[in-house]
Amino acid sequence: MTARAADRAADRARYDRATAHLDAPLAIVDLAAFDANADDLARRAGGKPIRVASKSVRCRALLERVLAREGFAGIMSFTLAESLWLARSGFDDVLLAYPSADRAGFAELTADPKLAAAVTVMVDDPAQLRLIDEARGGGAEEVRVCLELDTSFRPLGGKVRIGALRSPLHSPAQVAALARAVTRRPGFRLVGVMAYEGHVAGVGDAVEGHAARSRAIRLMQAAARKELAERRDRAVAAVRAVAPDLEFVNGGGTGSVQHTAAERAVTEIAAGSGLFVPRLFDHYTSFSGRPAALFAQPVVRRPGPGTVTVLGGGYPASGVAGPDRSPVPYLPEGLRYDPQEGAGEVQTPLHGPPADDLRIGDKVWFRHAKAGELCERFEALCLVEGDRVTGSVPTYRGEGRTFL
Repeated sequence: MTARAADRAADRARYDRATAHLDAPLAIVDLAAFDANADDLARRAGGKPIRVASKSVRCRALLERVLAREGFAGIMSFTLAESLWLARSGFDDVLLAYPSADRAGFAELTADPKLAAAVTVMVDDPAQLRLIDEARGGGAEEVRVCLELDTSFRPLGGKVRIGALRSPLHSPAQVAALARAVTRRPGFRLVGVMAYEGHVAGVGDAVEGHAARSRAIRLMQAAARKELAERRDRAVAAVRAVAPDLEFVNGGGTGSVQHTAAERAVTEIAAGSGLFVPRLFDHYTSFSGRPAALFAQPVVRRPGPGTVTVLGGGYPASGVAGPDRSPVPYLPEGLRYDPQEGAGEVQTPLHGPPADDLRIGDKVWFRHAKAGELCERFEALCLVEGDRVTGSVPTYRGEGRTFL
């Protein structure tokens, strides 16, 4: 048995012992792995604070845990309703990473001094400012605003575009123009700039079995990082010329922490998936994390030799549909999906030699493809320390909060 296989077998034994008194389905977070991943993110950030992406955690208790560690400061949220809830819960620095059309939420934000001081909203279009003003309903509080710079890489004179379709603000001049619009509009204060390079931070560059593709990704990412660093520097300088008191410049993601942190213009890094390390983050040359969040499904059938069936398990992740968006059977090692069924809504058949050693009621452990989306399936996360469950904390869903 290889050292890697031995480690995985030991983890399976620990998790089975820790949850022997609990019925599956259930989800766990291995706190030793979670904390080690947090330490690694902080190390890679090189002293720049990490703003925690809440969409990748979706559990208030774990957000509090990581924010209590050195090197972490603030939350990057995903909806306005979530931002307001977090602010009311005591989180005093919440950056909403996406523009919102939540008129009721903006009315609440602009009517409450505490919320207005704690929450920063994202803007990349003057129409969003008008929507906020129309939603105020008498609320006079100043709204903190962050501008988003488009990070897409556009080689060959713009004939090719690589990167997420996010902000329309690509050039420093475009960002500066909107900065002027914000500063001239009463009731708003420009405090930050954000740029998320998803084609670098969220795309693995060591794809197993695809050496040529991996080399191409690394070449693309190196060129994209160079272009963005230069453009981001100019864009931030242009915005600071309009708003000298700019509080922060946010960039990066789990897969690009050390590269983004090295940029002079960036003052803080965004990261969240690196705490749980889902399966999409297995294929990076720049870092290697420890899987910290897993879920277990019980064996409920044995259809034949080399096959077991577990309850449920069809928890696909967002993004372009494909095999990489499905959870992966993780422990015991060696199980695989049936190609005709995949991960099912109610039941999931699994093939492989380990199936013959599994009994009815045994647990099969899975890793989700993405991080926080797992929490939309479970009301609680069991906290594992060593071979014991030492606590249980509610997810957003467990607190009755489903923001998307």
